[in-house]
Amino acid sequence: MRSFFDIPRLRPYREILKVVWPLALGMVNNALMQSVDRAFLARHSTAALEAVLPAGVLAGIPLCFFLGVVGYSGTFVARYFGAGDRDGCRDSYRAGLRLAWICGLMALPLLPLGNLVFDGSAHAASIIALEKQYFGIVMGGMLFSCLQMVGCAYFTGLGRTRIVFWVNFAGNLLNVALDPLFIFTFNLGTAGAAVATVISLALQAVVLLGLARRELGACPATPAVRRLVGRILRYGIPSAASEITNMISFAAFVFITGRFSEVEFAASNVSLTFNYLLYAPLLGFALGAQTLVGQALGAKNESAAWAAQRRTLALAIAFSMLVTALLMTFHGPILDIYTSPDLSDPAAFRALSVKLLILMSSWVVFDAAGSVLCGALKGAGDTVFVFLWEGGCSFFLWTPLVIAIYLSGGSMVALWSATVVNVIVFFLGAGIRWWRGGWRRHAQDLTA
Repeated sequence: MRSFFDIPRLRPYREILKVVWPLALGMVNNALMQSVDRAFLARHSTAALEAVLPAGVLAGIPLCFFLGVVGYSGTFVARYFGAGDRDGCRDSYRAGLRLAWICGLMALPLLPLGNLVFDGSAHAASIIALEKQYFGIVMGGMLFSCLQMVGCAYFTGLGRTRIVFWVNFAGNLLNVALDPLFIFTFNLGTAGAAVATVISLALQAVVLLGLARRELGACPATPAVRRLVGRILRYGIPSAASEITNMISFAAFVFITGRFSEVEFAASNVSLTFNYLLYAPLLGFALGAQTLVGQALGAKNESAAWAAQRRTLALAIAFSMLVTALLMTFHGPILDIYTSPDLSDPAAFRALSVKLLILMSSWVVFDAAGSVLCGALKGAGDTVFVFLWEGGCSFFLWTPLVIAIYLSGGSMVALWSATVVNVIVFFLGAGIRWWRGGWRRHAQDLTA
């Protein structure tokens, strides 16, 4: 019997899925790992659960920037792979490796700044102490995150995404196994969850870089590598900065929700955890679009780039609709997992969580489409537009709406409704940019 994707018209989607599904599942692995961390922390204490999201978001700002810069080396790998230039692929990896060391070490001086942010928040002193612990450990392990990313970027650019998935899967299994040991046995709470995460990333970095070294050998600093460092920075900084603008707005959103009651803050944190579970695989679709568009344009085949974007977009939308339906169907048992035993009003927590999940479901499809469109634009080298548009939506639409709602005494539901508006507007702008072809002038000189 023929499989569904053996139907002739659907075979191109099967080829897309070969690249995308390991990336999507890898992102799901990461989301599940964070969810397991938070489920364990919820059983440890409500304070531990409340501390991990703000601390994770604040650490995520420099993390997203550094990983975005380092990870853009994978787009250069994809371009040279599409052009059949093996030396270019090798040099792109080597340039990314040098940037990984630089970015990983640059995270350490940011520790005092992060602690000042926590001190200036309105969170309870006990929460701030836990936030600082988690933040410090994650930032201290930033080098392992950057090294893991450059290995992922290299194999993703080659289209060998299964390697990335299995290494990621093994690392996350280790993280889950270490969580109970560090959180409960050693009674480290939030610090224990952070330690387990850093150990997992270190293992993944060692394996991926070992596999790359076996293929490529040593990594001497040649003039070609030094030139590629500059070109990766030229395109990678705007690409990473676009993620930072969204992260900063998201951090503002999370810190403002922290000014609501314990029950409201807990409901928002748990709902955002669900949102990440849904959004994480969409990041895999976006990275798949970025890789496939990069490979097609490296081969100077613009029609293949259009086809890759269109098919990846269709798959991402179908996937987002399916998982959203499943979440809303089984939200009751899932919420039971995250209902902490020392929560003051479990019934109010569940009622508000359901409302927030409904709002989240209304934006997920637009989020899927916008993410894939931006991935395609980044694969074409149009990273400055993505940065400007994402920054404009974040700083001139979403954040002002959230602040205005909070200052006017609005509810948590109203705050989440502002996110729905932002996601829809962002999708529309990214779609117009792609379909009008404004990215073409960048596509030709990315690896010129």
